Amino acid sequence: MIRPPFEIRKRCPSSAARIGFLYTRRGVIETPVFMPVGTQASIKALSPEEVAALGVHIILANTYHLFLRPGHRLVAKLGGLHQFMNWPRSILTDSGGYQVFSLAQYCRLEKEGARFKSHLDGQEYLLTPELSMEIQAALNADIRMVLDTCIPYPCPYEETRYLTQLTHEWEQRSKQAWVRQSDGSLLFGIVQGGMYEDLRRFSTEEVLKIGFDGYAIGGLSVGEPQELLLKMLEISIELLPEESPRYLMGVGTPEDILEAVWRGVDMFDCVLPTRNARRGTLFTSSGKLAIKQARFKEDERPLDPDCNCYTCRHYSRAYLRHLFLAGELLVYRLLTLHNLHFYVRFMEEIRRAIKEERFLEFRKNFYQRKEETRCSD
Repeated sequence: MIRPPFEIRKRCPSSAARIGFLYTRRGVIETPVFMPVGTQASIKALSPEEVAALGVHIILANTYHLFLRPGHRLVAKLGGLHQFMNWPRSILTDSGGYQVFSLAQYCRLEKEGARFKSHLDGQEYLLTPELSMEIQAALNADIRMVLDTCIPYPCPYEETRYLTQLTHEWEQRSKQAWVRQSDGSLLFGIVQGGMYEDLRRFSTEEVLKIGFDGYAIGGLSVGEPQELLLKMLEISIELLPEESPRYLMGVGTPEDILEAVWRGVDMFDCVLPTRNARRGTLFTSSGKLAIKQARFKEDERPLDPDCNCYTCRHYSRAYLRHLFLAGELLVYRLLTLHNLHFYVRFMEEIRRAIKEERFLEFRKNFYQRKEETRCSD
């Protein structure tokens, strides 16, 4: 009997949250899980060993950017992405669909695929579903995503309907190409539909007809308010099968993650912890902290007194502020270590609360601390 790729191990009695095991070729990943983003086969400022030591078991890499540089064939020649970047654990690769949104000025959509003009040298490429799957196979990703169109916000109804249907056609072709690879990887489909309830339901139903190992909810966290994000999320989750992993792409803030887990989401990715670290914004148990502020000039305390990460155990706010203002490279490593540690521990605390059947209390305390911090500022 073939084991399914996902197994629910514990359900929360007060919400739709659950603990799951996601099985890949390189091990078991306990969910809910946050995946750090390694766009260019690197978690910016950290070594793979440092990332693993934080307790990370899966990262995300970017298909489009690695296609442009250094090229998927070179990565394959050098043993695949795991060997290339010395990361033995699981890797999920996106399909290039997000770049339809993020690099819209360099892209135009055709029935056949997304035609990009490289932001590096101006050369033109047609990224088809088949090529996206070929690139992801060459990278040897453990979890692969279908090529989709990430729909911006706001977007007119008719355009959203066309782009959603185009995504479904590309998903069919992506799956056909993936089936031919037959290499033990997992393939996730993606729900689109913009911010329209009927199109979200339609997209979810169409993606389910194709059938995948897991289901991603795409086209959210693209500028819409949180209330609308959660409304569209709930529509999709209502139709997605219980026994499959659910992945909310590009999310996000601790608040958004908490609310999505409450509603039954299992997987997340976002550049927020690493990008904010490089900009001097830190996540702490008391809220966000901007290290460049003058009030930290003589502050001997760690970033977060409740944190036991390497940075908080060894360095003061005053020293980190000095490094940041001086532009010293060390600061990017130290701040990134802290922010990723915060996210990994946050997910661990969520999982522990679900297991111990106190997730309702955990959620209540989270917002209570947030309100207390707001009132004290």
